[in-house]
Amino acid sequence: MTISHPSMRTTRDAPTAQAVDLADEHGQLLRQVAIRADALLAATASGGWPAEELHALLGYLSTEVLRQAADEEAFLFPARAGSGASRLARDHARLRSGIEALQRAADGGSLDVLARVTRDLLFQLERHLAAEEAILAGPGGTGSTPATAALGGHPHEWYPLTEGPVIDLDALPRDQGAKATLDRVLRLNHGERVELQSSRDPQSAWRRIDDFAPGRYGFVYLEDGPNRWRVQVTRREQE
Repeated sequence: MTISHPSMRTTRDAPTAQAVDLADEHGQLLRQVAIRADALLAATASGGWPAEELHALLGYLSTEVLRQAADEEAFLFPARAGSGASRLARDHARLRSGIEALQRAADGGSLDVLARVTRDLLFQLERHLAAEEAILAGPGGTGSTPATAALGGHPHEWYPLTEGPVIDLDALPRDQGAKATLDRVLRLNHGERVELQSSRDPQSAWRRIDDFAPGRYGFVYLEDGPNRWRVQVTRREQE
């Protein structure tokens, strides 16, 4: 089975322009899932257990794909009440089940099963996104469906820019950097850390984190200007 997704070399190659319509938004999601799935499948083909690749794929699916499903149900489905929206809701339930199946395969330790479940999930996602665009476009598929981010949903452009151990705040829109950083640190496990880097003091970003979750994170300035700032953010072991 061949999955027809655009070839991309790294998560940071993804465009950061905000999606205009649902097709743009779906394209972003599918590219990012495909990048991580390809890396996982390459690792399984070499015979090694893809722990890092699994973490990256499951993290993106759980954070971005499931959030997209929730945003669509909140912002888009009410305008398409009826059998079409009901079918899409069932598809979302199946996607959640597919992600759970991938997690079970990850826990099972079989490379063959893991590769098969990954391919099945990618194929399922691609088919669902295409069907969803057609159904939400209305009769004849000629209507335009806005991106959920344009209606108040979560922007997916942030994730590739904040996924690694270092967040370059200069790469994010100034009015979105603090929120994007908060989204990232909320995904940290106990004891994990991430570094904020910026050409200006990132105090607004870490203060937003501390206001949202007082005492949950530690903040240490590693470099304090005047041309470059670096702040280490650590999820505390105990809260």
